[in-house]
Amino acid sequence: MLELKNLQTFYGNIQALKGVSIEISEGEIITLIGANGAGKTTTLMSVCGIVPPRTGEILFMGQPIHKLTPNLIVSLGISQVPEGRRIFPYLTVRENLDMGAFLRTDKDGIKQDMEYIFELFPILAERRHQAGGTLSGGEQQMLAISRALMARPRLLLMDEPSLGLAPLVVKQIFEIIRKVNTENNTTIFLVEQNANLALKVAHRGYVMETGRITLADSAEKLLADEKVKKAYLGL
Repeated sequence: MLELKNLQTFYGNIQALKGVSIEISEGEIITLIGANGAGKTTTLMSVCGIVPPRTGEILFMGQPIHKLTPNLIVSLGISQVPEGRRIFPYLTVRENLDMGAFLRTDKDGIKQDMEYIFELFPILAERRHQAGGTLSGGEQQMLAISRALMARPRLLLMDEPSLGLAPLVVKQIFEIIRKVNTENNTTIFLVEQNANLALKVAHRGYVMETGRITLADSAEKLLADEKVKKAYLGL
């Protein structure tokens, strides 16, 4: 479904990605783990067109997308849940969800998806008329995920969904990630510092160090890998 071929991405003269190649098949949950500053977020930003690669290719369903603008990439079926949530704080929960469906014209489908979101996150149904900025951190993360789902993506990019959340909320978020993948057949590309949780929910994983992929394997094998245990699992 998604193929990154030898991506070289820069911020000015600083090279953030140094020949990154990743493949994601339809229906998979793929996780990208690594330390702070490794280039994980830049990888997602390159896919969604916010920080386009200087060289290399990004193919989605076999078509090159690395020269497209972010809105066109969304229209093809790729949505992102950004790091730090980035909801619209002065809009209500309902209005935030409407923004997620901004490019859609199928009113019945939008209504159906809204109902699905409120089943997935009952607390958002209760707070539908409340301003996004007044929600707790966990509720804002639920809203950020829901807003991305309202675009009805085929591929969902998730950047650090557990960041700054209480353990109980983190557990709930990861249960939702699994549910969205299995129930909707939504492919998920997950960037996460909590390597233990990420590898437990993913099918396969990639390890990134200083802008390079240093390891790729099934999630099960990465969980058992001694280097991964020592560097990322605290074991």
